[in-house]
This record gives sequence, structure tokens and C-alpha cells, in this order.
Amino acid sequence: MKILIIGSGGREHAIAWKIAQSPKVKKIFCAPGNPGIAEVAECVDIDVNNIEGLFNFAIRQKIDLTVVGPEDPLLSGIVDTFKDGNLDIFGPSKRASLIEGSKVFAKTIMKKHSIPTADFRVFEDIKMAEKYLEKCFAPIVIKADGLAKGKGVFVCKTLEEAKEHLQEIMVERIFGNAGDRVVIEECLHGEEVSILAITDGQTIIPLSSARDHKAIYEGNKGPNTGGMGAYSPSHLITNEMQRYVEENILVPIIHAMKRENRPYSGIIYAGLMLTNAGPKVLEFNARFGDPETQALLVRMKSDLASLLLAASNNTLDKAELEWYDSHSVCVVLASKGYPGKYRKGLPISGLQAVKALKNIQVFHAGTANVHGNIVTNGGRVLGITATGKDLKEARTFVYDAIDRLSFEGVYYRKDIGVDAI
Repeated sequence: MKILIIGSGGREHAIAWKIAQSPKVKKIFCAPGNPGIAEVAECVDIDVNNIEGLFNFAIRQKIDLTVVGPEDPLLSGIVDTFKDGNLDIFGPSKRASLIEGSKVFAKTIMKKHSIPTADFRVFEDIKMAEKYLEKCFAPIVIKADGLAKGKGVFVCKTLEEAKEHLQEIMVERIFGNAGDRVVIEECLHGEEVSILAITDGQTIIPLSSARDHKAIYEGNKGPNTGGMGAYSPSHLITNEMQRYVEENILVPIIHAMKRENRPYSGIIYAGLMLTNAGPKVLEFNARFGDPETQALLVRMKSDLASLLLAASNNTLDKAELEWYDSHSVCVVLASKGYPGKYRKGLPISGLQAVKALKNIQVFHAGTANVHGNIVTNGGRVLGITATGKDLKEARTFVYDAIDRLSFEGVYYRKDIGVDAI
């Protein structure tokens, strides 16, 4: 097979790394890719949102399967374009991707189809939203409706803080049109966990569990980011809990999307809060999570390329999924200032030494190759991922590896996985 991967982050590097292990895959392209991905794939300079360019490239190269990493091209209809041109592609259609593209849509469909989630209200007018807040109790959650790169959710400890974030979203427009509407919802209490599943719209194969760490600072403090680290599996997800999530959340949302004339195929990502009343959905995403994907794929024993192809051509019922009996930890190395402003172009040292370590995978996220030197090129720079016989061993391996890496202003959380130990 010839595979095209769309994207340039740590998630796409992990996907390319795993697909490269398939005996069925002869060639991998990635658009636009990054220096890490270039070690296992041929990177092509086509932007993720250049759907016509990506389609024409796939036609010219006779690509057997395209795998979409980020959410933007999904919401722009890349899957529809490829399928209309009789090209196999893994991911949901434009209409189905709205499950991630609009928090209002996601919350509304969950309420309509009795999928457990937090109570909520939707507002288009800031004065009405502020008036509603006066009747609420803190803590409370404010969410921008549209895509905000994982940064559009605010857990507010006071109502004054909630009003400040409403002002930022709806008046200052820090997320642009994504802030045309907001969701105000109750703050759920418990432990967070991520469950991803592969589906072709008929069959659902859940992946192993993972725990993401969204907040920038240790102890889950500070503003949300795209994700500062993850571990897999989560000690909170027993076999019984996994079945409950599948029967009460994953299967119902796929059926609900079909009934809403938005048939769903691809990855369905459920971000969950394990409350005293059972698991409740915080959000749905329409693609692989980042950095959950890094933590998951190093533990996957099965052939990922075969799984994704089966999902894209509706033969997932014949597929099987196996995992290594291991634990994994992914720690994100970020640029100083992230998720705010940060510098680019800073040299990274220690990469070759870390790549030589056993049980370690270095996934590039925001890097660039400048005259043969790897430099920083984003907020989240690297995802250092380790496997071990248990979580404690994986943590030891990953932080030992990180000690050998450096770039000016490097920041990372030192508590990834601590909650499970």
C-alpha cells in the first residue's frame, strides 16, 4: 500500500511511525510533515487545508489510503472530496465532523439522545450569558462553540472569572468566529480519561484507555493547552467500565449521528469525567487525540494500516485489535511561554543520544530542520514517549530520557502519571 498522512504534529509522527511497521505498506507520504516524520516518510510541502492540492497529489501518486490527522481539513470536507473521487480516506465527513467543530451541536445531540453529559445552556448574547451567570454557583465551565486548538475551555473558580472569559471570547474575540456562541455548563468533578474508538459506522472497536493532562502547570493548574502529556492504560478504566462506556456512550453516539443523517466513520474520541454518578462526556473529538495517540500507538500490537483501511472501506467487522502487555508515558516538551507567545528557531540538543535509548520513542511536534540542525518551531516541540512493564518504570524511563535533552526555555510537567502511582 501507499499511504498519505495529513498533518505535521506529534500525533502524525506517531501514526507514521506505527504505519511504517506494517509489512503491507511500501511507501508513506506526509503533508506537510516534520523532521521526525521525514525519518519514516517522504514529506511533501502541501498545507493541510489545501484540499485540492492534497487530492491531486493522492491521484498522481495512486495513494491507497489517506489518513487525516488534524481537525481543520475534516471540517473543511476533505473526506467528502476524496470519497467523491473514489479515494479511500480515514476520517469522518464534514457533516459528521461537526461533533468536534461545534460544542453546541455536540451538547445538543447528547441531550437529545440521552448520552450522559453535564447540564448546560447556550448563549449568543453576552448580556444574557452574564445574566444567567448571576443565578449560577462556581466553579462553572465556559466553552467557546468552535475550534480553539484545545484552548477554548475555561474552568472558572469564581463567577467574576467566568465573566472575564465571556468578555475575552465574545467581545475581545480571542478565538475569532469560534466565539460567536458559548456553552455555559456545570463543572463536573472526578477523574478525567480518554477513550478512543475506530468505527466504520457499523462496527466499533474501542482502543485502550489513556489519561491526558491538559493544564500547563503541574497539579493540573493554569490554562488549558493542546495537551502536556498522557499515559496508557488508565488505572481507572476496568473491563466493566470499558463495557459501560462502549454501551452507554460510544455505541449511542454513532447511532445518534446516523439518525441525524450524519453517518460517522473514523476515530471517535470521548473525553470523559468519571463522576460519582458514572462517566459523563466532556467533549467529543473527530480525530486521534494528541498526545494520547503517542501513548497508545507504542502499546498497539496490531497492524494500524490494516485497521484504518478496514474502517475506510466498511470491513471493520473482520478486523482484530491486540495490545502489548505494557504501560506507556508521553511527556510533552514545550517552548517557554506556551500556550501564549513563544520563540522559534532554538537549537535542540541531545536528540541522537535519546533516540538510541531502549523503550523510548521521540515524536516530533513543533520542530524544523534548518541547515541540517533540528530547531524548535512550535509551542509543543517534542513528545518523549516511553514503555515499561508498569507505569512507574515507564515514568522512570521517560524522565531519564528528558534529562538528556535541552533547548533554551524548555518546559515540561514532571507529574505526568503521578496520579496513578
